[in-house]
Amino acid sequence: MIKNVLTDIGGIGIYGVISICLFFAVFTGALVWSLLLKKTDLDSRSVLPLDDGTVVPATKGNPSHE
Repeated sequence: MIKNVLTDIGGIGIYGVISICLFFAVFTGALVWSLLLKKTDLDSRSVLPLDDGTVVPATKGNPSHE
């Protein structure tokens, strides 16, 4: 029944094409954005949930979490 309703509506096929293109555009944009992020930005954002407001100097190498 739904198939018959959708086939009777003229031009409904273009909405499927638009939605697929929109999905791939957003997915590709998110992928490119994530690949272009700098490692230093990611490191600073990774400790934000644990941040208590104190300023800790940046260390080189493998920082300790304790």
